[in-house]
Amino acid sequence: MPSESSAAAHIQDLGAYVTASPSSFHAVHEAARRLDQAGFTALDELQAWDAAAGAGKFYVVRDGAIIAWVTPETAGPSTGFNILGAHTDSPSFKLKPKPTTGKFGWLQAGVEVYGGPLLNSWLDRELQLAGRLVMRDGTQHLTATGPLLRFPQLAIHLDRAVNEGLVLDKQQHMNPVYGLGDPAGEDLLGLLADRVPGADVDAALIGGYDVVIADTQAPAVFGAKGEFFASGRLDNLSATHAGLTALIAHAAAPQPSGAPIAVLAAFDHEEIGSASRSGASGPILEDVLVRISDGLGASASQRRQAFAASFCVSADAGHAVHPNYAERHDPANRPALNGGPLLKINANQRYATDATGAALWARLCADAGIPYQEFVSNNVMPCGSTIGPLTATRLGIRTVDVGVPLLSMHSARELCGVEDPYRLAKVTERFYRTAV
Repeated sequence: MPSESSAAAHIQDLGAYVTASPSSFHAVHEAARRLDQAGFTALDELQAWDAAAGAGKFYVVRDGAIIAWVTPETAGPSTGFNILGAHTDSPSFKLKPKPTTGKFGWLQAGVEVYGGPLLNSWLDRELQLAGRLVMRDGTQHLTATGPLLRFPQLAIHLDRAVNEGLVLDKQQHMNPVYGLGDPAGEDLLGLLADRVPGADVDAALIGGYDVVIADTQAPAVFGAKGEFFASGRLDNLSATHAGLTALIAHAAAPQPSGAPIAVLAAFDHEEIGSASRSGASGPILEDVLVRISDGLGASASQRRQAFAASFCVSADAGHAVHPNYAERHDPANRPALNGGPLLKINANQRYATDATGAALWARLCADAGIPYQEFVSNNVMPCGSTIGPLTATRLGIRTVDVGVPLLSMHSARELCGVEDPYRLAKVTERFYRTAV
């Protein structure tokens, strides 16, 4: 069992990571900063990876995705990869073209729904815009505004039936306000350019942007015994952070003989299907694994051996049983907060877990001294999916789906137990060191 101090330190660091990561691009930037601090070497996809031809610790960034790995001294052409897969994006709203809108003296931002957010959870919150600005010459800048916007809810006096059923039209009602004035004389992109830290950015030279809305309320520990943790973007920065901290700890420890190549793969665009160059349906993971194998002198046959010896733990948030909606859950499998990370199972392979993966997960948790819980959906509830089946299908790598149990998944502010993220990190650290 984790010590209270270890779990408390981990949850505070998770809060710091989430705060630094209001967009997928910020999440990758913060991960890279931490990897740099831990002595990892950044690689450029446009260059030869001569430095990675052998033992070491490396990472590569592609847009809103990052892949980092540790190659042990004993690695050879057919050494397998132990991969922790996660994602950096969360359901939200994305800034549209011609984003400066408004009427009746209000300034509003034109946004498009990204993924499947719980719309009502975003009402009456102080929100920010965050993401990347790409200039016409190709240079990129991260920007984050801090508290700027709000989706104001209609007063109950003007909708007396609202508590009998709130209906939000995504086009009509989900237009946040950010100021007062005439939109013809305002420029939201100019405001974003002004909020780029440490750079003088000319808004007229912005060629494109990927900017989302994020909550600004600080993460918090609360509950009768301090057992709860509330934050934005726990789906799925809880797993990205667990993989990151585990990989850094693994890199700092002596590598056991016969250790696999430990990999963190944090993809973008999972919430909208993963079909992008930085998503799990794209080529990024295979591109990196092939280049690592090439650096180790692998033939095509040896690379296939390496893939056959590999395993992917697909880590994404899952559902804890909700006390007010128990009928929505499976009657026999009811995961609780602080009961341990989830082993996620679905007969129709919406999760990639099979008996082999379940057995590996049971062994890893036992070796790490960590409890785990099984999750399966109620038969009448549609089951979501993860990067797990995509990775297994694309690469033929054995995969198991796991994750931290949450309440309020896809809310602007989600809820987990303070112990579960730490436990996921400790099992991941064990996984990184285990030849499977």
